[in-house]
Amino acid sequence: MRAFIRRGLNRVLGTAQATIDTIEPGSIVVAPRKPIAIDDEAAITEVLDLAAKIGAVLLDSGTGAIDTRRQIEFVAGIYGLDDVDIDVTFNTILVCAQRGNNLPPVTCVRTVYARSLDFTRLAHVDRLVRRIRQLAITPATAHGIVDEITRAPHPYPYWIANTGWGVMASGISILLGGTWIVGITALITTIVIVTLNRRLARVGTPMFFQQFAGGFIAIVPAALLFHWRDALGLDDTFVPSQIIAAGIVVLLSGLSLVGSVQDAITGAPITGTARFCEVVLLTGGILAGVALGLRMTESFGVILPGLGTQMPFGPTDLAARIVGGAIAAGAFAVGSYAERRAIPVAFGAGAVAAAVAFGLALTDSGTILSSAAAAIVVGLVGGLAARRALTPPLVVAVAGITPLLPGLSIYRGLYGIMSGQSLIGFGEVAAALTTGCALAAGVTLGEFLARSLRRPRLPNGLIRIPQRPDLLKPVMRRPGRHGTDMKA
Repeated sequence: MRAFIRRGLNRVLGTAQATIDTIEPGSIVVAPRKPIAIDDEAAITEVLDLAAKIGAVLLDSGTGAIDTRRQIEFVAGIYGLDDVDIDVTFNTILVCAQRGNNLPPVTCVRTVYARSLDFTRLAHVDRLVRRIRQLAITPATAHGIVDEITRAPHPYPYWIANTGWGVMASGISILLGGTWIVGITALITTIVIVTLNRRLARVGTPMFFQQFAGGFIAIVPAALLFHWRDALGLDDTFVPSQIIAAGIVVLLSGLSLVGSVQDAITGAPITGTARFCEVVLLTGGILAGVALGLRMTESFGVILPGLGTQMPFGPTDLAARIVGGAIAAGAFAVGSYAERRAIPVAFGAGAVAAAVAFGLALTDSGTILSSAAAAIVVGLVGGLAARRALTPPLVVAVAGITPLLPGLSIYRGLYGIMSGQSLIGFGEVAAALTTGCALAAGVTLGEFLARSLRRPRLPNGLIRIPQRPDLLKPVMRRPGRHGTDMKA
C-alpha cells in the first residue's frame, strides 16, 4: 500500500520541476561553461543581450520582476558571467556585467514597449531556458532561437482567439447563473468588443480608450434586451448585469493583476506599484465606459435593475458554476494563444477554482476568503502542472483565477454610486479591489507551496536529461499575416 501511494504521489507531483524552480538561489544545475575573459567585450555583450532578450519576453508575458531577474541571472551565469547586476523595473531591463577595477562595465538595456498575451511564446522561451540549462547550447544558437520566437506569428488565427474570448464571456455568464440568452448575448458582445479593440490597437489607440470602448459596448446589448424583454418573452430570470459583468471580466483578464501583487509581495515594490497603478487606470477606463453607457441608456428611458436584483445560489447550482468556470478558463487560454497541451490544464484549473470558491461560499465563508482559498489551490495546481506538461505556471494560474475576477462587484459598485447609493457602491468597489488582491496573493502563495513540494536532489551538480528532448525544442511557424501582437 505504501509503495502504491508513493507511485501515485510521483504521478501527481511529477519528477521534473518548473524552470523557475530549478534556478532557485543555491541550486546547482549544470557546470557552467568556461568563464568569459573580462577583456572579451564582444562575447560579454553577446551573452548579456541574449539574457536581456529572454527577460523581455518573460516580462512582456506578465512574469513577475523577481522571477524574470532570476532567469536572466541564470542564463548569464550558465555562459560564465557571475558578477552581473540586474535591474527589472516595470518595462525596462538593465543588465550590467562588472569587469573588475580596471575595466568599465558592459551594460545592456531592453525596453518592453507594449505587452501582449501570447502564452505560446512564453512556453517556447521557458523551454529554451531548459535547453540552455541542460544542453548548454552556444549563445549564437540561442540568439537565433529567441529571434525566431519573437518573430513567429501567433499559433492560430485571430478569429479563433476572438471566438475564445467570446466563449470565455459565455462561461462567465454561466458561472454567474445566467440563462442561455445571457450566454449567447455575452458571447456576441465580447466578440464585437475584442474585434473593435484590435482595430483600435492597430491605429495606435491608447489602452485606456480601448477599455473605455469595451465598457461602453458591454452596456448596450444588455440594456436593449432588458428594454424589450416583454416583446422577446424573457422572464424574471433574465438579469442584464450578468452580461455586463461577463464583458467586464474579459476586459479585466488582460491586466497584469497577478504580476503586480506578486511583485509587491516578493520584493519588487517599485515595479509592483507601477503595474498596480496601470491596472487601476485601465480599470478606470472600463468604469468610465460603463458609466457613459448607463447615462446614455437612461437618457432613452431604459433603467436597468437596481442592486437588489441577484440570482440566488444553492447547492444545486454548484455543478453549473463549476462547468462555467472550466469553460471560461479554457477559453481564456485559447484567447491568450496558449499551446494546445495547456488548454486542458487551464480547463481543469478553472473547474477546481470554481469548485473551491463556490463550495466555500455555500458555507458562508465570504467572497474574499473563498477566492483566496481557490487561488491558493490554483497556484499549487499550476506549479505541479508545470512539471508534468512543461507548461509555465503563469499560464495555469492566470487562466484559473480569471473566472473569479470581480466583474459583477465592479458593476454593482459603479451602479450604486451613480444611483445615489454611495455607501453600498463604495463598499462593492472596495470588495472588488480586495477580492482581486486576494486572488493574486493566493496564486503567489500556491506557487510558492508548489516549489516547496518534493524538490528533487540533484547529485553531483547534474540533472538528468528527459527522455523526450523533442519537448524542449521550440516549434516555429513562418511569419504570416497574423504576426502582429494585439490584445483587446
